[in-house]
Amino acid sequence: MEQDKRIYTMASEKPAKAVLKMGIPVTMGMLFMVVYNLVDTYFIGKLHDDCQLAATNLSYPVMMVMIAISGIVGNGGASYIARCIGAGKTKEANHTLTLGFEMIIISAAAIAFAGMIFINPMVKILGAKQETFLYTKQYVAVLLCGSVFTMGNYAIGQLLRSEGSTFLSMIGMIAGTLANIILDPIFIFVLGLEIRGAAIATVLGNALGMLIFCYYYWRKKTILRPSAKLMRFDGQIIKEIMLVGIPHTLEQFFTTTAMIVNNNLAAGYGAMTVAAMGISNKIMSIGNYIYQGMAAGCQPLMGYNYGAKNYKRMLSLIKAGVLVTSAIEICIMGFFGLCAPMLIGLFTTSVEVVEIGTKALRAAMLMLPFVGATSISRNTFNSMGKPLFSFGITIVRQLVLYIPFLLIFNHLWGFNGLIHAQPLEEMICMIFALALLFGVLKKLEK
Repeated sequence: MEQDKRIYTMASEKPAKAVLKMGIPVTMGMLFMVVYNLVDTYFIGKLHDDCQLAATNLSYPVMMVMIAISGIVGNGGASYIARCIGAGKTKEANHTLTLGFEMIIISAAAIAFAGMIFINPMVKILGAKQETFLYTKQYVAVLLCGSVFTMGNYAIGQLLRSEGSTFLSMIGMIAGTLANIILDPIFIFVLGLEIRGAAIATVLGNALGMLIFCYYYWRKKTILRPSAKLMRFDGQIIKEIMLVGIPHTLEQFFTTTAMIVNNNLAAGYGAMTVAAMGISNKIMSIGNYIYQGMAAGCQPLMGYNYGAKNYKRMLSLIKAGVLVTSAIEICIMGFFGLCAPMLIGLFTTSVEVVEIGTKALRAAMLMLPFVGATSISRNTFNSMGKPLFSFGITIVRQLVLYIPFLLIFNHLWGFNGLIHAQPLEEMICMIFALALLFGVLKKLEK
């Protein structure tokens, strides 16, 4: 039985094998998300209209806000569901799933309603000027109308992973991305809808992914299923969802703040440096999605075994997760180091940008052996229903270490200091995160 296999993976499979089984499908789905994020920009660029290209970038924060809000349900609900399954509380897990569906629909409707009422001032806040205002408004309006699909696709995919159905989650993510790639040229060029067509294709891609997830639940291919009988308010479940979900959303805010500081410092070295570091960051997103995918895949494993009070297995899974993820990232680091000039050259023909970008990429890649351990530690705390520990790691990482390091290193050593701040910060943060995690697990075992 498929259900038995999923439970076996979480409860009894060899740690390294369990980590790979759960992590690889999520990682593959996330790597497709890299493509998803670049498709609209690529096809709009073919219109050779800088205003429409700028509008897609100006509209991106709206998508990020939707994902951040849906992450409250996706992360918070997934954490509590995994713990309930591990503790044998299947009815409560089903109730959490049902409430998760309700919360997504209500929050998406609220965002769409408020967004359409205040769309003009919102577009101005996004930074749209006279020449980009109309295009940005067109793109944002479509995103708002399809908010239930964008938010549902993200959140329900996470809820699906909470029960160990990582492969089913991957299929939905890949199908949505492929649909977007196919529909973009049709709506943009064939139907002549240009930027509005790109937005429609994005919404339809998300809709397909969400409908695939719902189909799995409807066809009973999952361990859990939402039920109309469980559509009742439960303060304790809402509290559990919010307890993990809200800190996760705040973590995204701090990460964005650190990125803004980094970009502003880079701007002091000129447009070439900004362009080069932008390309380097896009390439680094491959390595970032790998460790994030592996950590996300490990989260249901941790939640299940925490719920089952099997702390010894949790410790084995953490060690396996850190070793497997770090080994993969070291291979990626070697690839980036050898191929840096060629990779930067895929995005630009400027010799100076390639030179600066190569230097930036070879500095940034040094963080890859450390980030997996930190991410797994944070996700483990979330899976245990201890988000304040996870939030504490984020504060140390971004506010205590990274931003001060950026400012100090840039002041002392210029551009070299700027690009080497993050690898050192990640190494120190890894030591802090693992020490904190093992300390908590030791207390639990006692």
